[in-house]
Amino acid sequence: MHTVLNAMDRHRREVLAALVGRVGGRRDRGDVPGWVLITLMTAGIVTVLWGVAGDRLVQMFSDALGSVSAPGR
Repeated sequence: MHTVLNAMDRHRREVLAALVGRVGGRRDRGDVPGWVLITLMTAGIVTVLWGVAGDRLVQMFSDALGSVSAPGR
């Protein structure tokens, strides 16, 4: 009976520790706001570059695809 009580007590402590970890929130989950900021900044840079040099970028891409030839030619 003593072994069963010890096992139940140990299980109760483990469950309690898991709940406290979830509710309290762990600090090792990463820097989500930093990743959001990086993503938004990247999207902003792409948007600005596309607005300023969009025609030239399309032309460069078309030229690059046009210069590719099949193997053996």
